[in-house]
Amino acid sequence: MAATDLCCKFIESPVGRLKGVASDRGLVAILWSTENPKRVRLGELREDAAHPLLLRAEQELAEYFDGSRRIFNLSLDLRGTPFQKQVWEALLAIPFGETRTYSQLATQLGRPQASRAVGAANGKNPVSIVVPCHRVIGASGALTGFAGGMQAKACLLKHEGARC
Repeated sequence: MAATDLCCKFIESPVGRLKGVASDRGLVAILWSTENPKRVRLGELREDAAHPLLLRAEQELAEYFDGSRRIFNLSLDLRGTPFQKQVWEALLAIPFGETRTYSQLATQLGRPQASRAVGAANGKNPVSIVVPCHRVIGASGALTGFAGGMQAKACLLKHEGARC
């Protein structure tokens, strides 16, 4: 599979129809049906409903939504700047059912003044749900922007029993 050859599969979920995208190295994206195509630019996608990694992603998402999975065990092919990848790795460390603020993440990354940059990187997270950007909330505890929409974010946090 060439570096630009990405496969996709549509996945039904309680928060709407998702599009899984994978390379030969791992899961590249989980996109929303309402996704702004400029948020995550991936280029050409080839639909492959039988792609093994996408079938596994579909299964793990089903387990997440039925309550039997709290941690995803998928190979990831995260594509972004070094700072974005650092933020996304920090998101992966937020436990199921917990939330963090942008400020807390910035401080954790050793850049306490970078809350806005953390927010921007969070907003570019291509692997929604699996890389849990929904677990990041505003300093006041309010839900803030989310590519899948505020209703989906609230649903995910409620599903996880998160206090926010």
